[in-house]
Amino acid sequence: MIQGLVQLFIFQALGELLSKFVLPFIAGPVLGLVLLLAFLGLRGHVPASMDLVGSGILQHLGLLFVPASVGVVLYLPVLQANAWAISAALVISVVATVAVTALVLKALSKKV
Repeated sequence: MIQGLVQLFIFQALGELLSKFVLPFIAGPVLGLVLLLAFLGLRGHVPASMDLVGSGILQHLGLLFVPASVGVVLYLPVLQANAWAISAALVISVVATVAVTALVLKALSKKV
């Protein structure tokens, strides 16, 4: 289990390094996940040690939402005061995401 955890931390550290020195506009954990995805794609399967760690994290995923819930309750007055702005930002971002996804899918389907 320690081996799988170390492997995951290595990919996160590599992502952080890439973010710091090569691609500063992309978050380090995102780059780490992309590197992990590429590694697993090249390997063709998930190593047993990583599978064990991933399964353990997924079993306790609910604990990761506790800090976010506390933050929402703590800042509830601020959220209520800015409810319209937050709602507009969420709606605009969802519409933009769907539109960009559709355009990318359309562009990629022409190439196939």
